[in-house]
Amino acid sequence: MFKKIHSKRDASDTLYSEIKKEFGGYFSKAGSGTRSFTERYPKLLFGLMIFSIVISISVVFTLRRHPAPPTKIMVSPVSDGIGQILSLSSALKETIALKKQVDSISKKRNLDKADSTTLLNDLNRLGQINQQFKKKNHEH
Repeated sequence: MFKKIHSKRDASDTLYSEIKKEFGGYFSKAGSGTRSFTERYPKLLFGLMIFSIVISISVVFTLRRHPAPPTKIMVSPVSDGIGQILSLSSALKETIALKKQVDSISKKRNLDKADSTTLLNDLNRLGQINQQFKKKNHEH
Protein backbone atom coordinates (compact mmCIF):
# COMPACT_ATOMS: atom_id res chain seq x y z
CA MET A 1 0.00 0.00 0.00
CA PHE A 2 2.82 2.42 0.82
CA LYS A 3 5.15 1.50 -1.98
CA LYS A 4 7.63 4.18 -3.04
CA ILE A 5 7.45 5.08 -6.72
CA HIS A 6 10.77 5.57 -8.47
CA SER A 7 10.92 7.99 -11.37
CA LYS A 8 13.63 8.65 -13.92
CA ARG A 9 12.72 12.29 -14.46
CA ASP A 10 15.08 15.12 -13.63
CA ALA A 11 14.16 16.84 -10.35
CA SER A 12 14.74 20.28 -11.87
CA ASP A 13 12.04 19.67 -14.52
CA THR A 14 8.82 21.16 -13.24
CA LEU A 15 5.54 21.94 -14.93
CA TYR A 16 6.41 25.65 -14.96
CA SER A 17 9.82 25.08 -16.54
CA GLU A 18 8.35 22.84 -19.24
CA ILE A 19 5.57 25.33 -20.07
CA LYS A 20 8.12 28.13 -20.14
CA LYS A 21 10.36 26.08 -22.44
CA GLU A 22 7.49 25.30 -24.80
CA PHE A 23 5.58 28.60 -24.86
CA GLY A 24 8.16 31.10 -23.58
CA GLY A 25 8.64 32.72 -26.99
CA TYR A 26 4.94 33.43 -27.32
CA PHE A 27 4.75 34.93 -23.84
CA SER A 28 7.73 37.20 -24.44
CA LYS A 29 6.31 38.38 -27.80
CA ALA A 30 2.93 39.08 -26.21
CA GLY A 31 4.58 40.93 -23.33
CA SER A 32 6.75 43.12 -25.56
CA GLY A 33 3.80 43.82 -27.88
CA THR A 34 1.62 44.83 -24.96
CA ARG A 35 4.37 47.01 -23.51
CA SER A 36 4.97 48.84 -26.81
CA PHE A 37 1.20 49.38 -27.29
CA THR A 38 0.79 50.83 -23.80
CA GLU A 39 3.80 53.09 -24.27
CA ARG A 40 2.48 54.38 -27.62
CA TYR A 41 -1.17 54.93 -26.62
CA PRO A 42 -1.41 55.75 -22.89
CA LYS A 43 -4.23 58.30 -23.32
CA LEU A 44 -6.32 55.84 -25.31
CA LEU A 45 -5.92 53.18 -22.60
CA PHE A 46 -6.82 55.67 -19.89
CA GLY A 47 -9.93 56.67 -21.84
CA LEU A 48 -10.89 53.02 -22.29
CA MET A 49 -10.52 52.41 -18.55
CA ILE A 50 -12.73 55.40 -17.70
CA PHE A 51 -15.26 54.32 -20.33
CA SER A 52 -15.40 50.79 -18.90
CA ILE A 53 -15.89 52.14 -15.36
CA VAL A 54 -18.77 54.36 -16.53
CA ILE A 55 -20.38 51.49 -18.43
CA SER A 56 -19.99 49.20 -15.41
CA ILE A 57 -21.61 51.71 -13.07
CA SER A 58 -24.46 52.35 -15.47
CA VAL A 59 -25.10 48.62 -15.91
CA VAL A 60 -25.16 48.12 -12.16
CA PHE A 61 -27.74 50.84 -11.59
CA THR A 62 -29.93 50.23 -14.65
CA LEU A 63 -30.05 46.46 -14.83
CA ARG A 64 -30.10 45.71 -11.13
CA ARG A 65 -33.39 44.15 -10.23
CA HIS A 66 -34.95 44.57 -6.83
CA PRO A 67 -35.64 41.24 -5.16
CA ALA A 68 -39.25 40.17 -4.99
CA PRO A 69 -40.84 40.55 -1.57
CA PRO A 70 -40.80 37.27 0.30
CA THR A 71 -44.07 35.42 0.23
CA LYS A 72 -45.55 34.11 3.42
CA ILE A 73 -44.92 30.42 3.63
CA MET A 74 -47.60 28.34 5.24
CA VAL A 75 -46.03 26.14 7.86
CA SER A 76 -47.59 23.18 9.58
CA PRO A 77 -48.86 23.84 13.10
CA VAL A 78 -46.31 21.45 14.59
CA SER A 79 -43.25 23.14 13.09
CA ASP A 80 -44.80 26.57 13.71
CA GLY A 81 -45.27 25.63 17.37
CA ILE A 82 -41.69 24.41 17.61
CA GLY A 83 -40.49 27.68 16.09
CA GLN A 84 -42.50 29.62 18.66
CA ILE A 85 -41.05 27.51 21.46
CA LEU A 86 -37.51 28.13 20.21
CA SER A 87 -38.05 31.89 19.88
CA LEU A 88 -39.68 31.97 23.31
CA SER A 89 -36.77 30.08 24.87
CA SER A 90 -34.17 32.39 23.31
CA ALA A 91 -36.15 35.44 24.48
CA LEU A 92 -36.40 33.91 27.95
CA LYS A 93 -32.63 33.32 28.07
CA GLU A 94 -32.01 36.91 27.01
CA THR A 95 -34.53 38.18 29.58
CA ILE A 96 -32.86 36.22 32.39
CA ALA A 97 -29.41 37.52 31.39
CA LEU A 98 -30.70 41.10 31.23
CA LYS A 99 -32.45 40.72 34.60
CA LYS A 100 -29.23 39.49 36.21
CA GLN A 101 -27.34 42.43 34.76
CA VAL A 102 -30.01 44.93 35.91
CA ASP A 103 -30.00 43.40 39.40
CA SER A 104 -26.22 43.58 39.68
CA ILE A 105 -26.17 47.21 38.56
CA SER A 106 -29.05 48.21 40.82
CA LYS A 107 -27.23 46.78 43.87
CA LYS A 108 -24.43 49.33 43.44
CA ARG A 109 -24.57 52.39 45.67
CA ASN A 110 -23.10 54.79 43.12
CA LEU A 111 -23.68 54.46 39.39
CA ASP A 112 -21.28 55.93 36.88
CA LYS A 113 -22.19 57.00 33.35
CA ALA A 114 -21.47 53.57 31.83
CA ASP A 115 -23.66 51.83 34.42
CA SER A 116 -26.52 54.22 33.75
CA THR A 117 -26.26 53.71 30.01
CA THR A 118 -26.13 49.93 30.40
CA LEU A 119 -29.11 50.00 32.74
CA LEU A 120 -31.18 52.09 30.33
CA ASN A 121 -30.25 49.88 27.37
CA ASP A 122 -31.13 46.73 29.30
CA LEU A 123 -34.47 48.12 30.44
CA ASN A 124 -35.29 49.25 26.90
CA ARG A 125 -34.45 45.78 25.55
CA LEU A 126 -36.65 44.16 28.19
CA GLY A 127 -39.48 46.46 27.11
CA GLN A 128 -38.93 45.48 23.46
CA ILE A 129 -39.09 41.79 24.32
CA ASN A 130 -42.26 42.37 26.32
CA GLN A 131 -43.89 44.29 23.44
CA GLN A 132 -42.84 41.60 20.98
CA PHE A 133 -44.62 38.88 22.93
CA LYS A 134 -47.68 41.04 23.58
CA LYS A 135 -48.06 41.43 19.79
CA LYS A 136 -47.68 37.67 19.25
CA ASN A 137 -50.29 36.92 21.91
CA HIS A 138 -52.81 39.29 20.30
CA GLU A 139 -52.25 37.72 16.87
CA HIS A 140 -53.16 34.22 18.04
